[in-house]
Amino acid sequence: MRINKYLAQNGYASRREIDKLIESGDIKVNGKEIMQGQKVTDNDKIFIKGKLFEKPKSENKVYFLLNKPRGVLSAAKDDRGRKTVVDLIDTNERLYPIGRLDSETEGAIILTNDGDVFNKVIHPKGEVYKEYFAILKGEIKDKDLSRVAKGVILDDGPTLPAKTKILKRAQGRSEVIISIREGKNRQVRRMFDAVKHPVVYLRREAIGKINLGKLELGQYRKLTSQEINYLKSL
Repeated sequence: MRINKYLAQNGYASRREIDKLIESGDIKVNGKEIMQGQKVTDNDKIFIKGKLFEKPKSENKVYFLLNKPRGVLSAAKDDRGRKTVVDLIDTNERLYPIGRLDSETEGAIILTNDGDVFNKVIHPKGEVYKEYFAILKGEIKDKDLSRVAKGVILDDGPTLPAKTKILKRAQGRSEVIISIREGKNRQVRRMFDAVKHPVVYLRREAIGKINLGKLELGQYRKLTSQEINYLKSL
């Protein structure tokens, strides 16, 4: 099995993130540097940034939805000891967040140890829209909201078309709903920066058909069997 698929299925990270680690020389197999497409088995010793990767002992797949508070990192761990989304969930399984929310953004994030589901959700071709509620500085004009919906040019390339809806414009602020199906770094914030309406508050409401509902800030729940089947069907 290709190493990116092997590590993703065992919950380490997405294939894209693993490919970046290979390119930077941070992954070695049996003490040797590798190329993209390297095949591995359970008998190979895989070192990531000098640390031996150990395949999770448990095959029990778990799936959680968390309403992430501000100030919490969307990461499995942090070298500086800051609180992460994994710290908020009580489980013995090794979890990884699917995608990221920046530290100041609240809302829905899925955590799992299922590598296949991980890749299906984050891949832009999967058509999984993530819906956000945003409060913007200034009363945004229809033409600017339309520009965001069509896609804007960021420093790391153009964004895919988005779905947008205006909720309110008053007293120098705007409330909008925006749905995107890719995950560039701080993408929603940068999209609105591009039309001169900075985000002052941002919350992710839903990931595809999975939404926060009445889940309170900082709380989490297990995904239902229906939700899990939906993710696996993507």
